[in-house]
Amino acid sequence: MVNLTDNRVSIVIPCYNEEAVIAESIRRLLCVCEGGGLVNVELIFVDDGSRDRTRELLRGFADKDSRIKVIGFARNFGHQIAVTAGIDAARGDAVVLIDADLQDPPEVILEMIEKWREGYDVVYGTRTERPGESAFKLATARGFYRVLNKLSDIPIPLDTGDFRLLSRAVADVLRAMPERDRFLRGMVSWVGFRQIALPYKRAERYAGESKYPLRKMLPFAIDGILSFSTKPLQVSIGLGMISATIALIGIVYAIALRLFTNIWVEGWTALMIAVLFLGGAQLLSVGIVGEYIGRIYNEMKQRPMYVADEYIGFTKKEPTFSRTSERMVP
Repeated sequence: MVNLTDNRVSIVIPCYNEEAVIAESIRRLLCVCEGGGLVNVELIFVDDGSRDRTRELLRGFADKDSRIKVIGFARNFGHQIAVTAGIDAARGDAVVLIDADLQDPPEVILEMIEKWREGYDVVYGTRTERPGESAFKLATARGFYRVLNKLSDIPIPLDTGDFRLLSRAVADVLRAMPERDRFLRGMVSWVGFRQIALPYKRAERYAGESKYPLRKMLPFAIDGILSFSTKPLQVSIGLGMISATIALIGIVYAIALRLFTNIWVEGWTALMIAVLFLGGAQLLSVGIVGEYIGRIYNEMKQRPMYVADEYIGFTKKEPTFSRTSERMVP
C-alpha cells in the first residue's frame, strides 16, 4: 500500500453526457482512493456542457462528499479543453487524467502513483489491448500515431491516450501554455521531464456511447498533426515544385509542337490532366496554409479558452486558476 498522507493527489475526470456511468465511475474511483491509502485526494469532474443529467448527478455526489468537486461549463468546449480546465483547478502534488467511461481502469492509478514516487514526472498509460473497438478504429488509431511521429518534430509515444499522471511541475508548465487548439498528449511529450510508459489492458466502455466518433476523430487528428509539425507546409512546397516542373515540361512540349510540327490542337488529354493536377495541388496547398492561418486567427482573438458557469465544492481558501478570469472561485 502506498502511503500518501503528505501528498495531495488530484484526479481530473472530463464528462460529457455520462449519466449512465457516472455513479459507477465515482464508486470505482473512491474504492481505489480508499483501498490505496490516498488520504489527501480530490476528484475534479469537469462537465463539458452535458445535455443529460450528468451535472445534476455530480452535484448530488459533491454535496455528500467533500472530496468531489465539479466544474460546469456553460456549453460544450470539447474534451481537451475540459481536461485543461481540470488541470487549471487541480491543487495536487500529482495530477491524474482519466475519462469517466471506465475504459481506462481506475485501479491502474495506484501503479502510476508508485512510478511517480520513484521519481518520474509523467507516467502515461500504453494500451496493450483495446477490446470492444472496431477493426476500423483500431487500424486508424494505429496509423494516426505512426504518421504523427513521422511528421512531428518531437517523439510522441505510440498507442497512448490522455490517461496519465503528471507531477506538479509538469502540470504548472501545461497551465502556462496558452494555445487553444490543444493536443495534450503531444504537449506533455514536448514538456520533457522524466517520463515512463505503463502498459495496461483497456476495458470495454461500461455504459453509454463513444464521444469520439469519426467526425470528431478527424479534427482531433488534424489538431495533433498541425500543432506539432510544420511538415505539411513543406509538403505543399513540394507539391508546388512538382506542379511547376510538370507545367514547364508542358510549356516546352507545346512550343515544340508549334515550331516543329503542323499539329497545334492535339494534346487535349495531356492538357486536362495537367490542369486538374495543378488545380488540385494548388487547392491542397492553400487548404494546408489556411489551416495554419486559422489557428493563428484563433490565437489572436484572445478569447477565453472556456467559460465555466458553475464551480461546486471549491472554497475561497482554494483559489482556482482560471483562463476565464483572475478571480477566486466562489
